[in-house]
Amino acid sequence: MTDLDKLRYPIGRFNAAAAGTCDEQIETVRRLPERLREAVSGLSEAQLDTPYREGGWTVRQLVHHVADSHANAYIRFKLALTENNPAINAYDEAEWARLPDSRMPVDVSLAFTTAIHARLVNLLETMSDADYEKSFRHPERGTVTLANNLALYAWHSLHHTAHITRLRERMGW
Repeated sequence: MTDLDKLRYPIGRFNAAAAGTCDEQIETVRRLPERLREAVSGLSEAQLDTPYREGGWTVRQLVHHVADSHANAYIRFKLALTENNPAINAYDEAEWARLPDSRMPVDVSLAFTTAIHARLVNLLETMSDADYEKSFRHPERGTVTLANNLALYAWHSLHHTAHITRLRERMGW
């Protein structure tokens, strides 16, 4: 892995086979709001506006991205649970990160992530094994089961939190 890859993928690339059990993944998703809040705790405005790597998003943009992404995940779970393999929309994450709401205080997205995760975790905990086999169609990734989507968002939770914590370690914050 190159130095750039280590910065881009601080916990490694997504690997569904190495993602742990469903219960472990749900626990990771449950703990994201707390871990994300801890990761940015005490950072100054200048630190929040520091990119986690050259050419990468700022800490502020990462926090807002997690809120955007996990809101989309919640909707995708609900669509797959209520429709037969629905087609979902992809979105341009980089463009979303450039929108004005990605410059807001991080507390807004921390609260939003906490609320979305309360609902998402409740939904995940009530799903049956058969529910986890339901799927949606992603325009770039093809058919995605809800089991795979859970694994992806557990990884995503750790991935972006690690961007922030590793930046803090490198910068001595």
